[in-house]
Amino acid sequence: MTDVTIAPAKPLVLRTSIGKKVAMATSGIVLVGFVIGHMVGNLKFFFGEIHFDEYAHFLRTVGEPVIPYHYALWAVRGVLLAAVSVHIWAAYATTVQSKRARPVPYAHADTIQASYASRTMRWGGIILLLFIVFHILDLTVGTTHVGSFKSGHVYDNAVSGFKHPAVTISYTLAMGALCLHLFHGVWSMLQTFGQGSGKREVMLRRLSATIAVVVCIGFLSMPYAVLFGVRP
Repeated sequence: MTDVTIAPAKPLVLRTSIGKKVAMATSGIVLVGFVIGHMVGNLKFFFGEIHFDEYAHFLRTVGEPVIPYHYALWAVRGVLLAAVSVHIWAAYATTVQSKRARPVPYAHADTIQASYASRTMRWGGIILLLFIVFHILDLTVGTTHVGSFKSGHVYDNAVSGFKHPAVTISYTLAMGALCLHLFHGVWSMLQTFGQGSGKREVMLRRLSATIAVVVCIGFLSMPYAVLFGVRP
């Protein structure tokens, strides 16, 4: 008799559309929290080179001597990688499940009720994923840095990179995609957890838009300050 190996089935909750949406929303909370924290950290640039470099050094030494050098930062990176993986899987699985539920396409492709942000979520996600890879290679590893890269000197690296208009423009396009993604993502997340109905709908839409715009402006303030020479 031939042995047949049966792959373990996914948990039942992850096989439902609701389960996939909850997974996407939960991972989205982690990613939104990181994005806001990262934006606030970038604003330390305006306190000057010493303060900005000390902040970057702190991220690598946090927890010492209990936690070895760089371990806490790698732990955060691991959590973020897991959140991104879950988010991408949930988005893909939800899309596939929706298409299977309606194999015959609509006669009209018009999406009257869908916002521009919701229609660009997939492309925006792809743009952001590519940007994240480039951003790490640019300002963390230094392999794609257009200026003079100095390991550990984050202020100098930011200045040498963003003083090139092409880098700042590409960064702007990525932040535009992030703004749209955040707006629709935060709104969808609130709906998934049952917070986007009734009288609160308008308020929560405004909250989602406010978060997206503030984050976008916060991220763009540093590159444009560098580009136009307005920096400490």
